[in-house]
Amino acid sequence: MRKLILIFLFCATVINAQTILKEKDSVKTVLDEVIIIAAKKKKIETDMKMAVSVDEFLASSDNISFIKRGAYAWEPLLNNMSTERSIITIDGMHIFGACTDKMDPVTTYVESNNLSDIDIKSGQEGSLQGATVAGSIDLKRKSTAFKKGENYNGAYQTGFEFNNNQFFNLANASYSSDKLVVDASISHRKAGNYTDGNNDKVNHSQFHKFNASLGVAYKTNDLSSLRVDAIFDKAKDVGFPALPMDLSLSRALITSVAYKQFFEKGIVKVWDSKVYFNAVEHYMDDTTRPENLVHMDMPGWSTTYGLVSKVNLQKDNYSSEIQLNAYNNLSIAEMRMYPQDRSERTMFAYSWPWVTTTYAGISMNNYWDISNASQLSFGGTLGVNYNYSKYVEFNWIFHPGTPQEKTRFLPSLHAGYNLNVGDFDFSVGGGYGHRAPSVSEGYGYYIYNSFDRYDYIGNPDLKNEISYETNASAGFKNEKLSVQAKVNYFYIKNYIIGKILNLGSPMNYQSVGVKGYTSLDYATLFNFSLNGKYSILQNLHWKGTLTYARGLDDNQSNLPFIRPLSYQTSLHYSYKKFRILTSLNGDFKQHNYSPFYGEDETPSYKNWNVSADYTFYIMDYKTVFQIGAENLFNEYYSTYADWGNIPRMGRNIFTSLKINF
Repeated sequence: MRKLILIFLFCATVINAQTILKEKDSVKTVLDEVIIIAAKKKKIETDMKMAVSVDEFLASSDNISFIKRGAYAWEPLLNNMSTERSIITIDGMHIFGACTDKMDPVTTYVESNNLSDIDIKSGQEGSLQGATVAGSIDLKRKSTAFKKGENYNGAYQTGFEFNNNQFFNLANASYSSDKLVVDASISHRKAGNYTDGNNDKVNHSQFHKFNASLGVAYKTNDLSSLRVDAIFDKAKDVGFPALPMDLSLSRALITSVAYKQFFEKGIVKVWDSKVYFNAVEHYMDDTTRPENLVHMDMPGWSTTYGLVSKVNLQKDNYSSEIQLNAYNNLSIAEMRMYPQDRSERTMFAYSWPWVTTTYAGISMNNYWDISNASQLSFGGTLGVNYNYSKYVEFNWIFHPGTPQEKTRFLPSLHAGYNLNVGDFDFSVGGGYGHRAPSVSEGYGYYIYNSFDRYDYIGNPDLKNEISYETNASAGFKNEKLSVQAKVNYFYIKNYIIGKILNLGSPMNYQSVGVKGYTSLDYATLFNFSLNGKYSILQNLHWKGTLTYARGLDDNQSNLPFIRPLSYQTSLHYSYKKFRILTSLNGDFKQHNYSPFYGEDETPSYKNWNVSADYTFYIMDYKTVFQIGAENLFNEYYSTYADWGNIPRMGRNIFTSLKINF
């Protein structure tokens, strides 16, 4: 199998090389001009709050929600599906968390000040990054364009949040010339325990996070450049009030080397290739929980090597991108149990028994402008996924004779059609795709789930999940009003979920039983969103969003963690250098909950928020000061996605000061 994947990678590299050699050398097109055209950036902040975390920014999207186990490391749900069904990358790089409890999603390893944009693709449109069902989230790092002369810019932001005494400092700087670019950022956040709407302290909700990044690009000639990037992230003393243990230390090192080549003639426009390496270590322990009868450590490690190579083609009204994705990941997680005397160890097991995942896939997205008013898009992916479990004897306990190796083929297809008629636009599309079980679903061993209080066991023989999806949208836009409605529907065969096992006894003393990952015949998922914007006056604007979702298993019972009817509405007023924003958001009562999967009914809630900012200049430096309040009425509530019904933060007054250099 490894030989097959190596041959696959070699052939794809040769094809790329042959394509490039066919192009004639040219210096007529300047590299920095091309980059500037493509470098349209979006601020990673919301209208309400400048110094948002990456999680808070993603939460402003209508198709992303979060499972929260505390104030840190929220688990993003794309199209109301867990992270196993989506792909989260940084600049196309695959990174895998080292925590069996999913307390280190990829979004925790970047900060808002080192990102330029976040690219969210729904369903099989996200298959360019690999095999997926829900879609993809690509976190794009800042990349300054080459410019003539010497150019310097940067920003510094500081602030304080009163509810949890969070103090933060964010700084970033960049240098650019016609040959050299340097991008750097650093951030530090430290927060204590927050208080809920009853003004009660939520213990174990503190966190301490440091993040730094550096990127250096060198223009090797007028049409090519070489770039080296590195991110270092460290978190410590992170509490998770919804779990029986906390995080003592998490570290991640994410590195890459990229080469980009532009072409002036021919259908090949850009060839961009990157090799990368990242290592993550994550140490969960319960030394801060003296009430636990048996102490346990749960360290985990994840190491990934990878390659991303992409070619952009264009001829007349047709364009295409072809991408090769390949990576090798090793995931290790341990359980170490101790008596009250922690100098003695009573039990040891691998919850991830040294599982290697090797993936190689070739993807293509095509775009055809049929006319000025209509466009057709279509594409697909063919991937090969290979798993190897070093200590397969852990799997043999529940699945005797299961093979140590497993190879899966993961195809996908998607197509869409867009039509613009005057002020109206319409789209319709569909997709088909496979995904392989995750490391936990396939090879997990006694992974404790504190939500339903069961230990979970993986099954290497699970079938691929197979997704069939349809989607559509309709919109209207003129100078004052814009409205857009979007809907998608997923029919997922072999839907993977945990069911109670009749054999085996729980290992964790808090567990009530053992569940094994198994495949339902199918599950269905429906998502709907309605977005609107209206300019009431030239400097007074309204924006609103309404979302609804419904998920059912093959017995027509509710799936867990499906968002109820929810809403966001806001008013934004600006006058000269002042801006004022007020917003209201909330969920309706969760009627369609799932007791079988551990859920209970959650009541409706509403949050009223307000913020104001003032822009001024210190010397020639643009400066913005902001003050605001979240949950202004100090409402006590928890949502459908709050693990163990932990209450959300009560009233939180925040301040922020940002200086642009």
